[in-house]
Amino acid sequence: MQLVTYAEMHVTYPKIYRRIYINCLFNQTPLRMTPTTSNPKIHEGRNLKRFREMLGIKQDFLAFELGEEWNQQKISLLEQKEKIDSDILEQVSAILKIPAEAIRNFDEDQAINIISNTFHDQAYLGNPHSTFTVNSITEIRRLHDEKMELYERMLKEKDEMMGRLERLIGGK
Repeated sequence: MQLVTYAEMHVTYPKIYRRIYINCLFNQTPLRMTPTTSNPKIHEGRNLKRFREMLGIKQDFLAFELGEEWNQQKISLLEQKEKIDSDILEQVSAILKIPAEAIRNFDEDQAINIISNTFHDQAYLGNPHSTFTVNSITEIRRLHDEKMELYERMLKEKDEMMGRLERLIGGK
């Protein structure tokens, strides 16, 4: 069994694996979620950062959503805290749309262990026999027609504007 770190998983595995990583946490299966007090290595700030990054949310956006007294630097400091105040954690979890318990109790080692045991080199999600039909000529023709219609509208508007300018200049 090969274990990978969060950083390696983020770079190595495609987005679908990171989604499964999050889904395992929300369903709380097959991960074992333990209270923070019994597992001192859980760092709520780092967990918050992991979830925020996996969801593609910037610190600036999170600060904006939390209110005027928040900024990117305060979010950065919050993500460095081992234990986050429960009121703030509840607000952040509501913005990220994830349970606060997922941030409080997430243990990276357990999640990575599940992913390592579940997915192998040739793992594939979805229908391997899917076929997609794209008629590129039709699509190109449609786009060309739209472009020509736009060009004709622009020429018509230009002619109308020139007529108005000529009347305006001629009237003086």
